[in-house]
Amino acid sequence: FFPQRSTTQPMLSFVSSTSNAFAAPARVIRPTAAPAAASIRLANEMEPEEGWNVDNLTDMMDTASNSVAPTTFNGATFAAALPGATAPLGYFDPLNFCSAERDEETIRFLREVEIKHARVAMLAALGFPVAEQFHPLFASDDAPSYVAFQQTPLQTFWPVVVGVIAVAEVFSVFTFENPGTKLWGIRKDHVPGDLGFDPLGLKPSNAAALAEMQTKELNNGRLAMIAIAGMVVQEGITGSKLF
Repeated sequence: FFPQRSTTQPMLSFVSSTSNAFAAPARVIRPTAAPAAASIRLANEMEPEEGWNVDNLTDMMDTASNSVAPTTFNGATFAAALPGATAPLGYFDPLNFCSAERDEETIRFLREVEIKHARVAMLAALGFPVAEQFHPLFASDDAPSYVAFQQTPLQTFWPVVVGVIAVAEVFSVFTFENPGTKLWGIRKDHVPGDLGFDPLGLKPSNAAALAEMQTKELNNGRLAMIAIAGMVVQEGITGSKLF
């Protein structure tokens, strides 16, 4: 008799190896809940003893706002960004009117003053030589313009002009800050030189085009201020008309 071989062992080993190949891993990695628990503990630590309410939430927001450092205002940087800086000089302030320590309201006041002087100078630079040659309304004995206002017909005319100017200037009072809090300061929401008067509709709606026009107005006004000063000095020295 020959011994019989068992065929069950190889079969069992194959089944066991096959079953191990498709078995789930012995160790399963699951996410831990520690971060959520930590955030809950942190939230509980921040919660006041009396619980959350409108008052302590407002206090927390105020504390957060006060902890942010305010941005320091630089007067020179603000003035350099305004219209009027033109090549080759760019921002030109040799007398340091708009220093870094200047506040915004004062710089806006200085720009308002510059624009008003520029506009008056442009009218004067045109009217000064023209009136010497053509003055149909008032006879000034053909006098030079620098003394024409002393002529008899014009002595009664100037009070009317001053009165009209005074009425127009009353409205500019409302562009100033409260004198009790700030003296010689223009409000931040007021655009320097904007009188709300544009009958010909020349004001551009585009911001870049408006800044370009404002720069042109300032440059022409600055030239006119120099020109009218030269005209008056020349006539004062020579005593005669320009032309």
